Amino acid sequence: MNILYRIYQLFIAAPLLIAITVATALSVIIGCSIGSAHFWGYWPGRIWSRWFMRILFLPVHVEGREKIDERTSYVFVANHQGAFDIFLIYGYLGRNFKWMMKQELRQAPLIGKACEKAGHIFVDKRGPKAIQRTHDRAREVLQHGTSLVVFPEGERTLTGRMGPFFRGAYQLADELQMPVVPITINGPYHVLSRRRGPVNFVFWHRLSMTIHEPIPPIGKGPENIKHAMELSREAIASALDKEPEA
Repeated sequence: MNILYRIYQLFIAAPLLIAITVATALSVIIGCSIGSAHFWGYWPGRIWSRWFMRILFLPVHVEGREKIDERTSYVFVANHQGAFDIFLIYGYLGRNFKWMMKQELRQAPLIGKACEKAGHIFVDKRGPKAIQRTHDRAREVLQHGTSLVVFPEGERTLTGRMGPFFRGAYQLADELQMPVVPITINGPYHVLSRRRGPVNFVFWHRLSMTIHEPIPPIGKGPENIKHAMELSREAIASALDKEPEA
């Protein structure tokens, strides 16, 4: 079965995925240039992500969408298992949002330009001024009523286990007094592990996303930041699959 799945990926899935990725990136670039980035920066990406899952026959299960108020903006924080976290959240969260993503993605052909046009936020760590510009951009996005999705670990796990969280997303949520919504992701580490290298075959595995109760602010300042970090980490860990490392 694994051999057949790899043959399918190589000769059928890969050409289809490349074609829809190019089409999606172009639609975002053109759509955002002549129309609304709020619409074109989200819907093509959502459709693209769902088709990615369908073409690769990856089953997706989502719990907790009813906990999100469509009239409220949130800072969503999720564990980062692998590249397929992107497709899972983009395709199935059900909320228009902006990503905080690595600066290096800006250099990706077509995709980098599409992300820039869509208004996603590139995290620049080249110095204090660059970091401050990143935070200013994120603050601007949140002040206009848009939600934000952040991986507080900062990078994909190498072991399948959750790493330490950074404070940046929580500081933004604290400053703007926004609720934090923890999201638990299971499965992407087994589908395409960072440990296997940048280019590899996809392994079939179920994918799931659990959306937890929003964590409202309890004040403003260090205690609120610590409170949101601790509760969100506990919530995410509570729904993680207890699976051995792959």
